[in-house]
Amino acid sequence: MNIEEALVILDTFLEHGLSDVQEIIFRQAWEGQTYPDIAESCGYDANYIKDVGSKLWKLLSQAFGEEVTKSNFRSVLRRRSLQRALPTQNSVLSEKLQPVPAVLRQSQPTSKAKDGISASSLVIEKQDERKTPDLNPDFLEIPGGSVPLNSFFYIERPPIEERTYTEINKPGSLIRIKAPSKMGKTSLMHRILTHAKQTGVHTVQIGFQRADSQVFTSLEKFLRWFCANVSRQLNLEIRLDDYWDEDIGSKVSCTLYLQEYLLEKIDAPVVLALDEVNRIFEYPEISRDFLPLLRSWYEDASELEIWQKLRLIVVHATEAYIPLDINQSPFNVGLPIKLPEFSLDQMQELAVRHGLDWAKGEKGLEKLAPLRAMIGGHPYLARLALYNLGNQTVTLEQLLQEAPTIAGIYSNYLRHHLANLQEHPELAIALKRVVTSPTSVQLEAIAAYKLESMGLVKLEGNQAMPSCDLYQLYFQEQLT
Repeated sequence: MNIEEALVILDTFLEHGLSDVQEIIFRQAWEGQTYPDIAESCGYDANYIKDVGSKLWKLLSQAFGEEVTKSNFRSVLRRRSLQRALPTQNSVLSEKLQPVPAVLRQSQPTSKAKDGISASSLVIEKQDERKTPDLNPDFLEIPGGSVPLNSFFYIERPPIEERTYTEINKPGSLIRIKAPSKMGKTSLMHRILTHAKQTGVHTVQIGFQRADSQVFTSLEKFLRWFCANVSRQLNLEIRLDDYWDEDIGSKVSCTLYLQEYLLEKIDAPVVLALDEVNRIFEYPEISRDFLPLLRSWYEDASELEIWQKLRLIVVHATEAYIPLDINQSPFNVGLPIKLPEFSLDQMQELAVRHGLDWAKGEKGLEKLAPLRAMIGGHPYLARLALYNLGNQTVTLEQLLQEAPTIAGIYSNYLRHHLANLQEHPELAIALKRVVTSPTSVQLEAIAAYKLESMGLVKLEGNQAMPSCDLYQLYFQEQLT
């Protein structure tokens, strides 16, 4: 769905349409702009824009009969678009769903996008249900790993999801998703793959964290492991020896295997998702060859039609800290997606979904602001906090007071990081410099990138600062 389609839906539901200022806010919020950004771009006072925006979402909530916010309005409209396109299907689907877990509803995939439904509306829609159910502790999800596809607790970060769903439909496309640990990279990747499946393409997911250490002992072993995995997931016979030739080398052999066997054999495009690519960075002899190989496959799509059947998703926690020629790196082509932390509005949305009525409205934002300052809007840390608050095992005041201590809800999570740092003294020394300095600190590149991948620091160049107050307070105490 695009902005013009969304405005058509609004015209259907709103008796008097939008005012000029409301339309400006709606259009720029659609593009992911904040209220201060909108105010600056159109010359209005920021408080005025925020007030008009708040009234706009209330107006839409009344029109749609469900809570609409700046964080969820795109998803609400996308779901309404699907309901208009498939009224009969939605009616049948509703009858089949269990009455209590209405929040777990998801749209059934249509056979093809040719039915006239926008590609984005094929994505799982259940998480867009914004009416908070009568929650109880058994309904709340224990945070950990990627957020399930049917989860009520997945928070979209517009316009990221919409952009990736559109991009993955393009022949020969490449999407790069970058964010520190536990920021939602894999959750987004799974949703892109689900969308891709619903449009009729094949999907393959390679998680490099699952590879045995021996796989990384040589480039040839690694590429054969890689090709075998892709073959299995495409349900094709593994025929490595038919295409592998030591005289032409493993990179050419791997490329021919994909081009002349896998891509020729399959009857539809394939989306190849590579998760935790940063693990390869630890093996320079492999990464120096494999990463440029990815770039070459992407570039081949502009010349060879067969390579347009391959679409790539590259997921990594930090930048490559091995030197790569700018013309060979896969990290400066395709669509870059850098996952941001949750905004205060998004944290409020998540809090309400956890049944925390005190988090609603302006007063709710004020109460949540200290929590966001403590954890920096980190999605996993936010979910862990709101899960415990929803279970009423701790009060917000107690949570904030105990957060950076061994008595707090983050103690196990923080101890895990501390154990990793103790195994790598050079990282512990580097982080100690960061958390004890009143200003940002310049770090050696590899240490900086590794600490960033762990989520412990934010980088501007090689200048590092603590990601949030939680890490600064905890590691000031533990690393002295």
